[in-house]
Amino acid sequence: MTHYDLVILGAGSGNMIAGHDFSHLRVAIVDRGPFGGTCLNRGCIPSKMYLHTAEVAHSAATGDRFDLATSYDGADWPAIRDRIMGRVDENAEGGRDGQAEKDWVDVVVGEAHFTGPRELVVHGPDGTETALSADQVVIATGTRPVVPPIDGLDDLADADRARVHTSDTVMRLDRLPATMAVVGGGYVGSELAHVFASLGTRVTQVESEDVLLATQDREVAEVFTREVAQRWDVRCGAKVVRVETADGGEGLRLHLDDDSTRVVECLLLAVGRRPNSDVLAVDKAGVDTHDDGRIVVDAHQRTSADGVLALGDASTDHPLKHVANHEARVVRHNLLHPDDPRTTDHRFVPQAVFADPQVAAVGLTESQAREQVADLVVGRAEYGDTAHGWAFEEDDRHGPATGHLVKLLADRATGLLVGAHLVGPQASVLIQPLLTAMAHDLPVAGLARSQYWIHPALTEVVEGALLDLERALRH
Repeated sequence: MTHYDLVILGAGSGNMIAGHDFSHLRVAIVDRGPFGGTCLNRGCIPSKMYLHTAEVAHSAATGDRFDLATSYDGADWPAIRDRIMGRVDENAEGGRDGQAEKDWVDVVVGEAHFTGPRELVVHGPDGTETALSADQVVIATGTRPVVPPIDGLDDLADADRARVHTSDTVMRLDRLPATMAVVGGGYVGSELAHVFASLGTRVTQVESEDVLLATQDREVAEVFTREVAQRWDVRCGAKVVRVETADGGEGLRLHLDDDSTRVVECLLLAVGRRPNSDVLAVDKAGVDTHDDGRIVVDAHQRTSADGVLALGDASTDHPLKHVANHEARVVRHNLLHPDDPRTTDHRFVPQAVFADPQVAAVGLTESQAREQVADLVVGRAEYGDTAHGWAFEEDDRHGPATGHLVKLLADRATGLLVGAHLVGPQASVLIQPLLTAMAHDLPVAGLARSQYWIHPALTEVVEGALLDLERALRH
């Protein structure tokens, strides 16, 4: 058994830890590969590269809205895939090689599981086993997709089973499918539905809730669902109850609980992800978990086991890359400065959905706020009421208004924002000044009037919502 000062399990955000400040220690980084974790290899980075490509395609297809004779004539999917995933693979290899070049770091490739307190065995891809022990262990092993128990799924022949994908595999398809069903209405399913629909796939999205993005503010979710339903088939309030090989073997037949059926070439399962704590056998290390498998950590990211810390999707209830990076920085500091530990700050965690329209949010939804805030005040502004919104044809002069908006929630007693919700172009960028105000406890009064807002930039819709909220607070 090889002993280390520090073993890091997972080379996603865990890859941020072992910098030059750790060169006096012996460190091992264990990952089954590829390096970079979900975000780089199967998540936010390649999906956003696909999403930008989809935006270009969608813009070309809808040029007539702006009196342009543009059209979308199809995609060279293999070229798109190779461009995007080739860059991803190059970065994954670079991350692994960068760690291997460090004198104080050993890179161990394989699947790890605990055999005792701070003791592990790593099963390598070549069948070898490597035993490790450490003074301290960091668990940053992330999550894996959930495969729902759909009747018939396990009985499919291999050729048809190959038509079933998760977000881990769908971005490496050999060809663009003509038809696809997306099971799941969260941000993963909705973003990927937008990608494939924009590139020409006929998409059906099935969601058991009555709206897509059901965890978002209700008004935002309704706007989003209404708009994307104009571009692909959205089946809310429905479930896929059975799957089988279609007649002729040319696809999969899906049976929904409303007695309808769909035949598709490709099935994408996007119903959530689960932590990899069970694969690690963390119970043998004395590490406690929540009922859903997340590792229990305190404010310093320490687990219930002495000398074991955890970060990112393995432990957090905010499965977002910027959260994992924040926690990695806290863990890094606490490993180096155990007598002066830092705490993680999860008070205001922003999130965004990079579909069309974009969605961004931070803080409480309106329904949550009405339960928790005694005197809630709501302010809003619509994109169509701004000059830049006119440029986007957001109003109703050439068809139905989009309903894209900025919605702000404040506590009258404190004058502080408790939530911000946006749906519309560039929402993921426009939310940042609102997040700044919340993180620094800046009162709503004066936020709009104490600074210039560039005219006619799209940020004027944020200014308008703040002014509306300020007026409401005065009455």
